[in-house]
Amino acid sequence: MTVNRDGRVLIPKQVRQELGLDAGATLVLSVEDGRVILESRDQLIARIRREVTDAWQGDTDQSAADELISQRRAEAAAEDAE
Repeated sequence: MTVNRDGRVLIPKQVRQELGLDAGATLVLSVEDGRVILESRDQLIARIRREVTDAWQGDTDQSAADELISQRRAEAAAEDAE
């Protein structure tokens, strides 16, 4: 691939076909460890979900949201008791 003078790159047709990218497809660009990452919004959401799941250290039987709500309620109750 070559960057043209306007900063544009062309994703080769074979790669677009393999990824199912049609004209007008929206991609999210990010830079990680000096690499350019292009992914669809669905891919980004799936990756974030995997990363959060892998990093989760709380109760595996309780969702992160439920645990956070429980913690906030306990903190509020402690504040009210003071």
